[in-house]
Amino acid sequence: MALSFFLYDLETSGVNPRESRIMQFAGQRTDMDLRPIGEPVNVLIRLTEDILPDPDAIFLTGITPQMTIADGIREAEFLRQFTDEVATPGTIFVGYNSVRFDDEFMRFLHYRNFYDPYEWQWKENRSRWDLLDVVRMMRALRPEGVNWPVDAYGKPTNRLELLTAHNKLDHANAHDALSDVNACISLARLIREKQPKLFDYLLQMRDKNKVAELVNSGQPFVYTAGSYPSEYDKTTIVTLVSEGSYKQGVLVYDLRHDPLVYKDMDAKQLAELWKYKKDSTEEKLPVKVLAFNRCPAVAPLGVLGKTAQEHLHLDLDVIEQHRKSLSGMQDFPEKLREAQHLMEKAQQLSAFQDDELTVDSKLYDGFFNDHDRQLLPVVRAAAPEELDSLNLSFEDDRLTTLLPLYAARNYPKTLSDEERSNWEAFCHHRLTDGGQHSRLARYISHLQAVSTKGHLSTKKQYLLEELRLYGESLIPIDEGI
Repeated sequence: MALSFFLYDLETSGVNPRESRIMQFAGQRTDMDLRPIGEPVNVLIRLTEDILPDPDAIFLTGITPQMTIADGIREAEFLRQFTDEVATPGTIFVGYNSVRFDDEFMRFLHYRNFYDPYEWQWKENRSRWDLLDVVRMMRALRPEGVNWPVDAYGKPTNRLELLTAHNKLDHANAHDALSDVNACISLARLIREKQPKLFDYLLQMRDKNKVAELVNSGQPFVYTAGSYPSEYDKTTIVTLVSEGSYKQGVLVYDLRHDPLVYKDMDAKQLAELWKYKKDSTEEKLPVKVLAFNRCPAVAPLGVLGKTAQEHLHLDLDVIEQHRKSLSGMQDFPEKLREAQHLMEKAQQLSAFQDDELTVDSKLYDGFFNDHDRQLLPVVRAAAPEELDSLNLSFEDDRLTTLLPLYAARNYPKTLSDEERSNWEAFCHHRLTDGGQHSRLARYISHLQAVSTKGHLSTKKQYLLEELRLYGESLIPIDEGI
C-alpha cells in the first residue's frame, strides 16, 4: 500500500476542542518526497446556533461566523467528503502542533457526528505525525542549514510564521489554513534537505511500538517536548521511572535535576509540585507523562555529540550520577503513581463543576462497545427525515443524547415543530445558563472590552460589528455593544 502525506491545518472558533468548532479545514496531499498530488482541499464548515466563537479567534483568523454560514457546509457533509477523499489508505496526517491541537478537534468532530473518533488516523495503514517537535529536535541537535528565529525578548521561538520569514519561505497569509499548509510543506522540504537522517528517523518514530522499544530499553534517552525550557531548546535527557496510569503512557524523569531533592517527599507533596501553576517561579517536579502514541521526539543518547552537549548544557557525568541516585530510590515510582492518581482525581472533581460538561465534551469518557460501533454507520446512512424514527437501542447514553443534536445541527430543515422547539431551548440554555458567567455574558463582555480600547483597525472594527450582529442573531443582546 503506497504511503502519502496529507498536510492539514484548521482554523477554529476557539482553543477548547470540547466546545469550540472547526471553521476552516485545509490540506494538501503529497508523495513521500513532498511533491503535491492533486488539488488542495479548502473548506469552510458552518457554525451552528449553539456556538458563540471566541472573539480573539475571529480577530486572529478573520473568518466570521457569517462567512461559514454563507459559504460553509455542515459537519456531516464535510466528514463524508473527508472520509471518501482525504482519509484514504496509507495516509500520514501531518500538521504543525497537530497532535495537541488539530487532531483533538478532528476527534471531537468525528465523535459528535457518529464516526469512530480514532479510525481515521490508524485504520488501513493510516498514521499521524507532527512537524513541531521535529523542528524542535532539529534546532536542539542538528541546527545547521536553518535560520532560527528568536522572539522580542531574545528567547528561541519556533512559531511557524517566524520560521518561514527567517528562511524566506512563502507564507503570505499566516493563520489562513491553506497558507499555513503550504508553509508547512515548504518547511518540511527544508528540514529534509538540510537534515535528511533526522527527518527520516523521526518519521519512523511516529510508530508507537518503536517509541516504546526505545523508552523501555532501560537506558536514558534524549527527549524534546514543548514543556521543557526554551533556554535548552526544549530538550533534555530522561529515563523511564514507572508505568503511567494508562497503557499508552509512562512516567519519565528529567535527569538534569537531582532526584535526591524529592527522596523524602510523600505522594501529596509530589503531586503539589507536579501541578501546573501559572506564572509560578517554584521549580516543578521534573516528571512527565510520555505517551507512545503522540509522536514524541525521542532519540538514543548516541545522537548527542560534544557540540550538542555543550549547546544544551548537558553534562553526561552529572546525568549518570542523577540516574544512579534515582535507581536507589526504590519507593519513588510507587509514590509517583500515587501522586498521578491524586492529580487525576482532582481534575475529575473539577470537571464535574465545569459548566462545559455536556455530552459534546465526553469523548474521553470511554470507547464505544462493539454493539454501538455497528450502529454508527446506520445513523450516518439514514435519510435526514428518518433520524427521529430509527429506534436504535444504544448501550452508551452519550449516543442517545447526541442523536437529536446531530439531527438539529446537520439537518435543521427536517425538524418537526417539537424538535425545533427542543433545539431552540437547548441553544438558549447553552448560551445563557450561568447568568453573568454564561457563554453569552462572557461573549458580550469580551466585545465590550475590545470596543472600548479605541484605535481599532478598519478590519477589527468590521469583525467586531460582525460578531455583535452574530450574537444578536442568536439571542438579542444589548445594543450598546
